[in-house]
Amino acid sequence: MKIETKCIQSGYEPKNGEPRVLPIVQSTTYRYDSSETLGDLFDLKVGGHFYTRLSNPTLAAVENKIAALEGGVGALLTSSGQAAALTAILNICHAGDHVVSSTTIYGGSFNLFSVTLKKYGIDFTFVDPNASDEDIQKVFRPETKAYFGETIANPALNVFDIERHAAIAHKNNVPLIIDNTFPTPILCRPIEFGADIVIHSTSKYLDGHASVLGGVIVDSGNFNWANGKYPEFTMPDDSYHGLIYTETFGNMAFIVKARVQLMRDLGVVQSPHNAFILNLGLETLHLRMERHSANALKIARYLENDSRVSWVNYPALESSKYYNLTKKYLPNGASGVISFGVAGGREAAKNFLDKLELIALVVHVADVRSSALHPASTTHRQMTDEQLLASGVSPDLVRISVGIENVDDIIADIDKALGQ
Repeated sequence: MKIETKCIQSGYEPKNGEPRVLPIVQSTTYRYDSSETLGDLFDLKVGGHFYTRLSNPTLAAVENKIAALEGGVGALLTSSGQAAALTAILNICHAGDHVVSSTTIYGGSFNLFSVTLKKYGIDFTFVDPNASDEDIQKVFRPETKAYFGETIANPALNVFDIERHAAIAHKNNVPLIIDNTFPTPILCRPIEFGADIVIHSTSKYLDGHASVLGGVIVDSGNFNWANGKYPEFTMPDDSYHGLIYTETFGNMAFIVKARVQLMRDLGVVQSPHNAFILNLGLETLHLRMERHSANALKIARYLENDSRVSWVNYPALESSKYYNLTKKYLPNGASGVISFGVAGGREAAKNFLDKLELIALVVHVADVRSSALHPASTTHRQMTDEQLLASGVSPDLVRISVGIENVDDIIADIDKALGQ
């Protein structure tokens, strides 16, 4: 099936007489007739649902759909995008390990990596994704376990050269983890360019309506976890009677371990109701991403020609330094987020935001309604000035998440707020 059809049809296939629409299985537990069967479920000898913290029919259907959209072998829904990033890292790292990350990532991810996980003994080195291969290679260590980046950085809007960075990661025998929240699999499928693990904040475009929190991890099934760097995949797991993940689950070892070990112990599960709402969003994802991208490009071109704006950053603009990468990785659109500087600096940017009417000032991004934010004083306010500049956030930067309203109405609101 083409990806547009997968958005609607994948994941759930009702049998004769069953509900046409994916049901919400609002139950924490499931009844069985045999102690032996239940024991086999706990020992991972057979598949099935026995407690919703580990699996649930509604969640499983949505996980299967997202895995199909990204081209992975399996997926795991989490309670939030932060939980997806945390679980993906903890599934392969422990105290004493090291991760290389792009500097241009979401502020929440930066705090998780540089502050919280550092307290637990996992060290991170942040590198400019535009640096040379040689300079990036210098920060890898024997204890490096992963390389992390974002397809389109939030809010800097850098386009990550996935193929190049995947080659660097694989040269060091570590997986490339990509946050694909902004493009979604409609606009870019990182696995096709060498990414090994893909994560999303499903609260953004996948849901599309700012209705429910959620995250997801997708396993490509392509990485060799038995390469000698990851003994937790090749040594017996005492909590499952000595089960060895690579031997028992093959190329699904990563996503199975994340579920039965990390989700079991951390409990960052998405609720069945949230998964149901997410699925409704997925059914129109292909239509929405086309409109988001078209509206954003038109607005970016408008801003580029406005003297009240000092600079505009949108990857699909011919003037963008990421234009060639955009043509390679995002040929069908560069999503709906634009960053730009209001002439006059930080105070002018804040004044612009205060005058918006249609475009809402909210701490969110990537849903059907247009919204705006000043990252330096909100989502990235914990960073130092040096860290802000390294992550691509200048004091005058305004981020607009372009919705799917009529584009002329959005432009009219921007024009009025910019004033004379």
